Amino acid sequence: MRTSRNEIEGLQEIGSQNVVTVRALDLFCGAGGLTHGLEKAGIDVALGVDTDPHCAYPYTKNNNSKFLQKSVVDLSADEIRGAIEGAQYSLIAGCAPCQTFSTYQQGRYGPSDDRWNLLLEFGRIVTEVGPDLVTMENVPRLAEQEVFDTFTSVLRDEGYYVWYDVVNCADYEVPQQRHRLVLLASKLGPIRMIEPTTPEGSRLTVRDAIGKLARIKAGETTARDKMHQSSRLSDLNLKRIKASKPGGTWRDWPSELVAKCHQKPSGKTYPSVYARMVWDEPAPTMTTQYFGFGNGRFGHPEQDRAISLREGAILQSFPKNYEFVNKNAPLHIKTVGRLIGNAVPVNLGKAIGSSILEHIGRKKKKKKRAV
Repeated sequence: MRTSRNEIEGLQEIGSQNVVTVRALDLFCGAGGLTHGLEKAGIDVALGVDTDPHCAYPYTKNNNSKFLQKSVVDLSADEIRGAIEGAQYSLIAGCAPCQTFSTYQQGRYGPSDDRWNLLLEFGRIVTEVGPDLVTMENVPRLAEQEVFDTFTSVLRDEGYYVWYDVVNCADYEVPQQRHRLVLLASKLGPIRMIEPTTPEGSRLTVRDAIGKLARIKAGETTARDKMHQSSRLSDLNLKRIKASKPGGTWRDWPSELVAKCHQKPSGKTYPSVYARMVWDEPAPTMTTQYFGFGNGRFGHPEQDRAISLREGAILQSFPKNYEFVNKNAPLHIKTVGRLIGNAVPVNLGKAIGSSILEHIGRKKKKKKRAV
C-alpha cells in the first residue's frame, strides 16, 4: 500500500512537534545531505561526524546540528550517548565511503583496503551504543560483499529487525537516476521504506530541477551565486559539445572529433561520456566529477557547457540556497564537486526519515490499541 503525500506530511508534522522524538547521529556525514533530509522529515540530528575538514562549513551552516571532525575508528560510545541522549528514540545513521564498492573503480580496491573496515566500525558503534534504530545508505554492490553480511549479522545478533533493498532515488523526489542500497534496522519491530512518492510516470526531470537557472557559458560564474559556475572547455571540447545531442553519445560526432581512445576496439564500449542530459528525463547519477563534460553524461541539455556546481547540487536535491563554502572564501571546484557527488541525496534522506517516523507511529498505534 502506497504512503500518500498527506500521510508523509502528517508524519513530518508529528516529528516537528516532538510528539515523536527521534534524535540521531550521522556518521560519515559529509556535507550534510542525509542530515538535511532527516531534518526535513522531522528527525533531530544532534551530531555529524566526518574526517574531512571541508565538510564542517556546509554541515553546520545549513543544518541544526554540530559537527565533529573525527574518524569513527576513534569514536567512543560515551561521545555518542552524550549526543543522542534525552530522546524517546535514538538513531544512528551513516554512509561509509563507497569507493571500495563502486562499479566505477573496476576492481581497483580489494578486501585489504582499509575502508572495508569502516562498515565494521559502524557495527562496533551500534553494538556499544545500542540505538533503537539504524539506517545506512551505500552503493548497491556492497550487498554482494562478505563485510555487509557480517554487518547485518551483527545487527540481528543485537536484536534488530533488518530490512534492506536497492532503491532508485528517482522514486523519492530526486531528479536523478541513482540506485542506492538502503538499510533500515529497528529494535521495535519490522521496518521498511515507504512506497515511492514519485514512481515511474511522475518522476522529477532535469527541466523541473534546473530549467529556470540563469544561462551561463562555459567557464562563467553568475554574480548572484558563485556556485552557479561551469568549468572551462577547450576549443576541441567546445566543438564536441556543439556536436552532441541530448541523450546521444560521442558516436554522433564527426570522426575528426572522436578521441583516439574511443576509436580503438576497447574504447568503443564506453559511450557514456561526452554526452548531454535530456530535459524531460531524470539526470544520470551524479559523480564526484560531474562538473566535467568528458566525465559522463554531464553536458547541459542545450547550453554548450557542462552543468554547474549549483546545478549538480540541485540534481542531488539540495535546496537552491544550500551553502557549501563561506561567501568570503575561495571556491575550489574539485573540492565542492566531490562533496556534492559523494552526498546522500537530500530527498532520499527525507524518505528514509519519513520511513522511520511511519514505523514508529505504526508501533505506537499498535501499542495503544493493545492497551
